[in-house]
Amino acid sequence: MTLFSKSFLLRTYLSRLPLPHSCTVSSSLLRSLKTVTPTTSRGTNDDYFAAIHHISNIVRRDIYLERTLNKMPIQITSELVYRVLRSCSNSGIESFRFFNWARTHPSYDPTTVEFEELVKTLAKTRHWETMWKVAEQMIKLSLPLSPQIISFIIEQFGKNGHIDQAVEVFNKSKKFTCAQTVEVYNSLLFALCEVKNFNGAYALIRRMIRKGEVPNKRTYSILVSGWCSAGKLREAQDFLEEMSRKGFSPPVRGRDLLIDGLLNAGYIESAKGIVRKMAKEGFTPDIGTFNSLIEAICKCGEVDFCVKLYNSVCRLGLCVDINTYKILIPAVSKLGKIDEAFKLLYRAIEDGHRPFPSLYAPILKALLMNGRFDDGFCFFSDIKVKGHPPNRPVYTMLIRMCGHGGRFVEAANYLVEMTELGLLPMSQSFDLVTDGLKNCGKHDLAQKMHQLEVSVRGV
Repeated sequence: MTLFSKSFLLRTYLSRLPLPHSCTVSSSLLRSLKTVTPTTSRGTNDDYFAAIHHISNIVRRDIYLERTLNKMPIQITSELVYRVLRSCSNSGIESFRFFNWARTHPSYDPTTVEFEELVKTLAKTRHWETMWKVAEQMIKLSLPLSPQIISFIIEQFGKNGHIDQAVEVFNKSKKFTCAQTVEVYNSLLFALCEVKNFNGAYALIRRMIRKGEVPNKRTYSILVSGWCSAGKLREAQDFLEEMSRKGFSPPVRGRDLLIDGLLNAGYIESAKGIVRKMAKEGFTPDIGTFNSLIEAICKCGEVDFCVKLYNSVCRLGLCVDINTYKILIPAVSKLGKIDEAFKLLYRAIEDGHRPFPSLYAPILKALLMNGRFDDGFCFFSDIKVKGHPPNRPVYTMLIRMCGHGGRFVEAANYLVEMTELGLLPMSQSFDLVTDGLKNCGKHDLAQKMHQLEVSVRGV
């Protein structure tokens, strides 16, 4: 048998196979594509996004995606195309094929939003030639490329070491009716620092100033981070001092920029050293810098150092924000330091913050994991009043931990409470509680839980 006949038989066989599970679609999903918009009720809203997810799977995985999509009664809109493109941001050519397929529908008129999303996807996946074809189409349709997209393209060239192409895009930005804003300058500065061309970066900043653009925080951060990543802390300090002498002081203090640069470069110990020195001198870092620092240190496991640093800067007068507590409370709770977690939580409440579920859920989980169920139940009842209402993940975690601890009656109560709040429990939660109650001999309550599941899910 010849090679041609073998390949012909293989294609014939494959064409007769049923589509994979990811390519099959229910009639309800198809109806949602024709009638549902994401501004309708919750149920139909879920159907709409399920249909978006299904189309995205076809685009990413189906070899003959155009043929499969043609068989589906899809109403093409700008929003649908944009959502699918954004969902397929890691599939460059497939997204390009889907966009071309959508443009064949006479009812669809692409907007700048879809074009720019496709350009970003193609740049991210390094399909440069196709990206320029799409950009040329935008020019023919008199659709301008925004400074954000031009900046994104320049940075992608820089990340991949194509500095000449990055400079070319910067110089040709006016061709795309895009002004050379501070954002565009920063993107080229980022590309130059990525290839360690600091002389070129200096020259670009001088040109930026000559053109009347004022460097912003990101301008300084990019160059300082680049020097720190190259191990040139002295050069970074000299640059900040030089810019200050010229009258272009950064919008934040130089030490904060150095700390951010060291953190971005991975030099956490050096950043800790600068903060220690600042604390001894009676100074505190910027709140954004402080949060970045303790987040990086917590990831390294030095939670005790972060708590001490937090107490130190608070004594010096630093006003921490809710993000500080979002970093510290989960970190100390994970280590079982429940008393310290409670101190941080109630200090956040004293500062005027109403705790979110992401703040009090780690403490609740730590209490239950340590077998302190009664304390956990009391804390949960109290925090429901003082904080924001618990969400579905908090209830799910609480029911699961009660099940693991053999507290099935309490878990059943939380299931009922959850449904009364309009939160749909997971089927695993119902199974866990129902089976646990049966094993405990509470068959009547287990039957009620089963009836509740039937009434909630309508099955």
